[in-house]
Amino acid sequence: MGEMALEAGDKAPHFTLQSDAGKVSRAGLKDRPYVVYFYPKDDTSGCTKEALDFTAAAKKFERLGVFVLGVSKDSLTSHEKFKAKHKLKIALGSDPEIKMAKDWEVWGEKTLYGRKYMGMERATFLVDAKGVIAGAWHKVKVPGHVDAVLEKAKSL
Repeated sequence: MGEMALEAGDKAPHFTLQSDAGKVSRAGLKDRPYVVYFYPKDDTSGCTKEALDFTAAAKKFERLGVFVLGVSKDSLTSHEKFKAKHKLKIALGSDPEIKMAKDWEVWGEKTLYGRKYMGMERATFLVDAKGVIAGAWHKVKVPGHVDAVLEKAKSL
């Protein structure tokens, strides 16, 4: 994560992931808009809140024809538990090798209580039907975030 963060207007990087909804890939989502949101960890407070917000808006995204995919490096087993516990209505992709996170430039150095470590940035990308990023949100603050993404999706 440096100066090179992906922004609106950039082409969405290729990806292929296992998710609880089966295999998801950029090619498979061709001609269809989608949201990819990266989050640090299943079942932690901010990530749970964000997933619940996306779940609450799931029907609205669906009506717009927008597929929503949450991505973390957690396993599919972890995702399944997380989904069942909170009744989540969105697809969760597993990126254990952090390949997708690196390709999308959301894996990098973070600081917590003065300690530096490598981790997942909380970032969201809205990709249009042509595979171009229409909206990019970096270092996301959860409150109000999903509404902002939904608003932007309405303009596609």
